[in-house]
Amino acid sequence: MSGAYEDESTFDALPPARGRGFAESWWGRAWLKALEDTALDNEQLKKGRARARAGTVGAVTVRPGRITAVVKDRDGTAHRADVLVQELSDAGWDRFLDTAVERAGHVAALLDRDMPPHLVEDASAAGVDLLPGLGDLEAECACGAWDHCPHTAALCYQVARLLDRDPFVLLLMRGRGERRLLADLAARGSAGAGAGDAAAEPEGVRADEAFATGDILPALPSPPPVPERPGEPPSLDTETDPGAEVDPPALEVLAADAAGRARRMLAEVLAGADSSGEGPGGAAPTVAQDAVRLAAAAAAPVPRVVARLAAGTGRDAVGMDLAVRAWRLGGAAALAALEEEWTPEPEAAARAEALVAAAREDGERPALLPLGGARWAGPGGDVQVRLGRDGRWWPYRRERDRWAPAGPAGPDPGAVLAMLLEEHDAG
Repeated sequence: MSGAYEDESTFDALPPARGRGFAESWWGRAWLKALEDTALDNEQLKKGRARARAGTVGAVTVRPGRITAVVKDRDGTAHRADVLVQELSDAGWDRFLDTAVERAGHVAALLDRDMPPHLVEDASAAGVDLLPGLGDLEAECACGAWDHCPHTAALCYQVARLLDRDPFVLLLMRGRGERRLLADLAARGSAGAGAGDAAAEPEGVRADEAFATGDILPALPSPPPVPERPGEPPSLDTETDPGAEVDPPALEVLAADAAGRARRMLAEVLAGADSSGEGPGGAAPTVAQDAVRLAAAAAAPVPRVVARLAAGTGRDAVGMDLAVRAWRLGGAAALAALEEEWTPEPEAAARAEALVAAAREDGERPALLPLGGARWAGPGGDVQVRLGRDGRWWPYRRERDRWAPAGPAGPDPGAVLAMLLEEHDAG
């Protein structure tokens, strides 16, 4: 570092960051998250990462509320880039200083160039946000961009490396340099030690007084309204290499699915309903069922993720496609009709045969021929009706060499078969 002053520090240009991430500390990664959450165009962030990796960011000047550097394009054109950060008010600094001296080890950690998580959490509880959040990093660039451009993004990625080395860089952005801050902390520590020598009345509420107020406590607030739609899952498109063992698209699918299920369960609980599973009889789905449910729930399925779900449950691509079609028609019950062969108990078999016989006696309906188990064939051998375990009848049609679900279930096998044949004739 060169040119250190009370309220301004200039850091020499850093070498290229090839083969490494820009932030290793948790506070450095939090800085980058604020950048990535703020920027409207991920393509500009990618270009900024590339410029920072190539070492095109010059010396970085940090002063209260602002960081500045000159960033070069590939053709050598230089642009002044600035990023503005909200300074803490005097009252905010007072609360932060009080928080820092309250817990042993906070000041020592700062002197070791460490940002203890408890300090950030305690400060946040006191209403002081040290780390920037969504929308806190405002960009200004000589290139004329109104949002983060490759130049301001490159500056932010370079600053993440500086923050890794020295968290006082963040505190200087927020308004106070290292020397002043340490002097303020020392003064608070001395004042606190002097005050501790005097006997003081312990704070709090007597137990008997707290117990006596039990009957007059206000009622709990009403639960929050159910959101109209699940929240957007986090984007995993960052500059950090996830590693071979992590599949980001699969994680995004799981996150989106978890958000959707959480919203549904909340709605059911607030409505007084029982939030049950999605398997047969209300049971939780099996792994094989849940893989199909995940693939069917995606609005825009990711082919690689669907292929992984298929391989993990022993299905080929066609089998997974048929399973997804079945699930969308009737959930776990429709999937069981597709993939399971079963023989009804005598009483259930008798009821099924009676329905089939009634369809056979109706002159306007075609006959059904038993295939064994819970399956009957229609005329021509290209359509089929299957009895589900719940007593409903599922229509099937042959597609090449596979049987494919052809519609929702119905209570009458004859009507289901007639519908199948009408669609076949219309096609």
